[in-house]
Amino acid sequence: MKYIISTIMLLLVFFSCKPITERMEAYAVHGIDVSHYQSYINWDEVARQNISFSFVKASEGETLIDSLFAFNWQELQRVELKRGAYHFFRANIDGQRQAQHYIRQVSMSDGDLPPVLDVETIDGASPEQLRAQMQTWLDIVETHYRIRPIIYTNLKFYYRYLAGHFDQYPIWLARYSKQKPEIAGNRWHFWQYGNRGRVAGIEGDVDLNVFHGSLEELNYLCLPKPDAVLTSFPR
Repeated sequence: MKYIISTIMLLLVFFSCKPITERMEAYAVHGIDVSHYQSYINWDEVARQNISFSFVKASEGETLIDSLFAFNWQELQRVELKRGAYHFFRANIDGQRQAQHYIRQVSMSDGDLPPVLDVETIDGASPEQLRAQMQTWLDIVETHYRIRPIIYTNLKFYYRYLAGHFDQYPIWLARYSKQKPEIAGNRWHFWQYGNRGRVAGIEGDVDLNVFHGSLEELNYLCLPKPDAVLTSFPR
């Protein structure tokens, strides 16, 4: 019992000592991403914090719907923050069914960010199966919304499973560091650089992100998408 109590106390100390994520002020365009874990958000307050965009969780697998997606989606439009909706991908579930599930939940308007495929786990599938199911989801969603989706993943997962396979898609990378992520043959568009950010209007921690470019370039990425394919940004 003493060992268990000591272990719990050490864990509490460890997590309480983790530093708050400081904003990357060198970048011009800042954003956050949220789900039901942030509970109800005061979006009016968030919109006053030099936040330009937010991604919100919409769906997962073929049945799960984030309980606060509808609220967050409507509120972001009301306060006129750029909004994007992400789907948490399950590699062991048919990509077509997952794409259809996402489409049923997410209605997009001009000015919205492209759909996001959040890929963080292989779920027992082979790398080839993972990539095939991802491609199915990406193709169906791109056809439906007429815009190329964004792929979100962490840097380690990207190099292990995705590098060299999806270079035509905008990339949103998670790397919790002050050092920006580097990927060969492609460049990131969004960087999630910490998960312990603090933003007025949100209780507790929130993920912080930056966009690799200007606000004008962010606008170019959004619906409605010009026919020209997005190819380059200042490095």
